[in-house]
Amino acid sequence: MSDKDIRTWHYGLVARWWSEFDEGGVDVEFFQNVVERCGEPALDAGCGTGRLLIPCLRSGRDVDGTDVSSDMLDWCALAAAAEGLKANLYEQAMHKLDLPRRYRTIFLCGSFGLGGTRATDLEGLRRIHSHLEPGGTLLMDHHLPRSDWDHGHASAGDLQLPAPWPDLGTRRRTSTGAELELKTRLFAVDPLERAITREISIREFADGTEVAHETGSIVICGYSTAEVGTALESAGFRHVEVVEGPEAIDGKKERVFFEARA
Repeated sequence: MSDKDIRTWHYGLVARWWSEFDEGGVDVEFFQNVVERCGEPALDAGCGTGRLLIPCLRSGRDVDGTDVSSDMLDWCALAAAAEGLKANLYEQAMHKLDLPRRYRTIFLCGSFGLGGTRATDLEGLRRIHSHLEPGGTLLMDHHLPRSDWDHGHASAGDLQLPAPWPDLGTRRRTSTGAELELKTRLFAVDPLERAITREISIREFADGTEVAHETGSIVICGYSTAEVGTALESAGFRHVEVVEGPEAIDGKKERVFFEARA
């Protein structure tokens, strides 16, 4: 599978949406503390537009970033440059990770299971393992499936597919004064792969007039907590454990956090 076969929607206007509105969060300090505790250099694998990476750089940490989307990395580079920060960014899919150095810490946030297949997900964990120094630490989160169809367990006959677009989307004003409106829907279910495909529609408005409209799709493989742990062990990690994450701060339990050693 080539990088271009990875099915994510993080390009064009979607990448711009992330750059404008995906910032902060209770987990920023959490991941910074992981780097402080486990050591540098560190890698933000699937760094996107830099929500976690840029605060790490701002605090003086030696952290690189990778992402499959060149558009996301372009926005990340712009944001870093605006603060006078130097970011080492690499356009690479995780299952083809091939970087010039090894790391004491690698962290993944919101990236596992996106865009590929179960085979590429496992290969991605193997590549991450190979980029850790002996005894290095991987810290990753995983969003739990919200329902059976998130896991791909439902058959296409049980659902209206593609699902209709919602009547109302999420509409927000950008820093330039334009407005972006985002809608998503369930597009397809793959029970054999235990994956779903979601579709996104994003429109840009200037002075109330639509000036651009883009659509994209993303493949999401569903995993239980036990399945993620097994995948980490199969990729060569040891001392795999579920650890308490930042959701303990605000009471949300939408994801689990794994820590594993190379």
